[in-house]
Amino acid sequence: MDFAVKIENLTKSFIDIRAVDDISFNVGKGEMFGLVGPDGAGKTTTIRNLCGLIRPDSGNITLLDIDLIKHKKEAQNKIGYLSQKFSLYGDLSVDENIEFFADIHGVRNYLDRRNELLEFTRLTPFRDRPADKLSGGMKQKLALACSLIHRPQILFLDEPTTGVDPVSRRDFWKILSGLIKEGITILMSTPYLDEAERCNRVALMNKGKILGLDTPQNIKKSIDREVIEIVCPEARKAYKIIKGEPGLEAQLFGDRIDIVVKNSDARLNNILDLFNQKGISITSYRVIPPSLENVFIHLVGDNKENI
Repeated sequence: MDFAVKIENLTKSFIDIRAVDDISFNVGKGEMFGLVGPDGAGKTTTIRNLCGLIRPDSGNITLLDIDLIKHKKEAQNKIGYLSQKFSLYGDLSVDENIEFFADIHGVRNYLDRRNELLEFTRLTPFRDRPADKLSGGMKQKLALACSLIHRPQILFLDEPTTGVDPVSRRDFWKILSGLIKEGITILMSTPYLDEAERCNRVALMNKGKILGLDTPQNIKKSIDREVIEIVCPEARKAYKIIKGEPGLEAQLFGDRIDIVVKNSDARLNNILDLFNQKGISITSYRVIPPSLENVFIHLVGDNKENI
């Protein structure tokens, strides 16, 4: 595989906090790669290192066979970056913001490209509207259009759909799918594990470390577990009961408890009998494969002493 991004032993600390802790991975050309994890996992710091916005304490970063640390400007000319916070000019129109970024990147004949991006992001009817007057989803689309004006080969997206309504989130993913078809490499961070399912490969991060790296499907298979999903009115009480049982790993999601087990056939009846003895009524139950969320919680639990 040809790699667009190569990271070797990347480390970055801020005072006494190691935000990124000796991580290594590669991203293939044309791949959609996800950095997945909660706030404080190190996702933003990793992306800022990859964009050359901050310098790592140690490690190597290669973008399209260019050493980022030695040839930062050359590498930056080939990438686009959408930051976590909206950072465009609110008093400038949609058209003017894109024109400004075209000037920054030295794009001279940008009019056709701008029109193409506005059509692509469905912002053409709003091209004269000030950026401050756009909805959250439209602001993200404008930021994306600005990051694409110079035709980057790699696009870095830092939690692009956080705080965006569900409809705009769906539209944004349609746009990203179109970019992948054009051959652009996308590396994005997200706290949403359902979004991670759309990526070719993901790295599960927590406290600066990578806990798992593979395709979503392979990561789910890697823990060799099944999930007994139980829905009941007294979910919190049932959760505490299961937490006290040796050999059972319980995860609480609202009125649902996911019990991660190695052999559901051998454990299911025992669990149902236990709830019956404790007076816990069950609305429904089923055995399902683990989700990425199940896997992430499981891996964090297994690595508590190491993170």
